[in-house]
Amino acid sequence: MKNTNIIIVGVGGQGILLTSKILGYMALDMGEEVKVSEVHGMSQRGGSVITHVRIGKNVHSPLIDPGEADFVLSFEKLEALRAEHFLHDQGVLISNTQEILPMPVIMGNASYPISQPKGKETVLLDALDLAELAGSGRAVNIVLLGVLSRYMEWPQEKWEAAIAACVPPKTLETNLKAFKAGRNA
Repeated sequence: MKNTNIIIVGVGGQGILLTSKILGYMALDMGEEVKVSEVHGMSQRGGSVITHVRIGKNVHSPLIDPGEADFVLSFEKLEALRAEHFLHDQGVLISNTQEILPMPVIMGNASYPISQPKGKETVLLDALDLAELAGSGRAVNIVLLGVLSRYMEWPQEKWEAAIAACVPPKTLETNLKAFKAGRNA
């Protein structure tokens, strides 16, 4: 596999760290080197969270510079707008269309941006709706992982095995449904 740089963004509590864990697990299982860097920020209070995932051979730094990401995987629309500068010219932006209002917007001190995120290729979908249809609104991250899986050369069985290794057993069936919903979206 060629080196792949993935930025994962969202709001605290959306499963960003679990998603990076699944990608890291799978990369190691496929014999790749992987580096993951997590920036938690105000994640416990619903603030921005960003994770850098670098996969491939001779990966030395865990951080992805602006303009170097192959993919931005965003769990919330505003976070996609904040992170789209990480994409290179051929990068793919995959984003949930859900809007989670930050505190300045809730307090009336700012307004939610009306612009749409964009990349060379942009996939916008209501991942929350797909997750709820799969059985849990908390599976938005796994729906988006399913979308990402269409762009990567790893077999579907490896993705599903990595999910099974990283999620609690009681949520496995729902998470696999969510993954398939995203993969088929």
